[in-house]
Amino acid sequence: MEQLKYIGNRLLKAAVLIVLIAIMNFLLVRMAPGDPASVIAGESGAADPQFMQQLREQFRLDEPMYIQLWSYLSGIFRLDLGYSYRNQETVFNLLIDRLPATLLLSGLAFVIAIVGGVALGAVAATKVNRWPDSLISSIGVTLYAMPLFWIGLMLVLTFSTALAWLPPFGIGTIGSLSGWEFVLDRAKHLVLPVATLATYYLAIYMRLARSSMLEVQGQDFVKLARAKGLPSWRIVTMHVLRNALLPVITFAGVQAGHLIGGSIIVETIFAWPGIGRLALESLLVRDYNTLLGVFFLCSVMTIFFNIITDLVYSIADPRIEVGA
Repeated sequence: MEQLKYIGNRLLKAAVLIVLIAIMNFLLVRMAPGDPASVIAGESGAADPQFMQQLREQFRLDEPMYIQLWSYLSGIFRLDLGYSYRNQETVFNLLIDRLPATLLLSGLAFVIAIVGGVALGAVAATKVNRWPDSLISSIGVTLYAMPLFWIGLMLVLTFSTALAWLPPFGIGTIGSLSGWEFVLDRAKHLVLPVATLATYYLAIYMRLARSSMLEVQGQDFVKLARAKGLPSWRIVTMHVLRNALLPVITFAGVQAGHLIGGSIIVETIFAWPGIGRLALESLLVRDYNTLLGVFFLCSVMTIFFNIITDLVYSIADPRIEVGA
């Protein structure tokens, strides 16, 4: 009952916060330089004042700012995020079309980074000051220092251009594929972008898990477990690792909230048809409605995962009360 009350309070606060974020996003986007009507008129080759005025009236860009803001906020409550004049489609449909590709890419990279980083960090912590620790720590520092775009470009040059093992871009081969051919084709296109996105966060989780486990290993309850003669694997898994996971969970909750908008660089490098690439394309052509839709979706995801993180805290450490 206490948890339900806590979730209800958090959802109420989240609703207010989402509205405030939507207002801030709207004002920031509208204060940015550039005019969507000018971009559309330039692409159509007709930039005379009369045509531009027609465009502003068509997309309601000539209305006062407060009326545009009210129309945007009232549309959010109806799940109407506006119309993309660039793509000639509703923003809601655009986001629904692009969301699966981004979730597939970011979700796989997220899971690989957490599992691989925690596992390598645990090995380094249990073999501290020995060669496995030195090797894993050196790999972690190296990966953390590499720019994300550089990793992606090097992977493309190595595995696509030089070795021709994997496709360099896109989500799949154009053509009628079915069954296992379709699955294998999608898997091949996923390897490079997932590896690029997971590499950076893998280094962070690796270092975070190692330092947290080293801190927990020196505490009294771990010394007591060793004194009782418990097996080393039980001490590491049931006592050290479980208590060392809280910092990892904290960072994972922050990263999960950026799953949608945090892959812009990777989606651009690999021409991945996701939300991040849609945001960049919309920014270049001043597609206000689509930009606001992407920002709104990212805000909702961030707040949602923050609530989930608090609930996971209580599972990882029963001493933490979510209702507090």
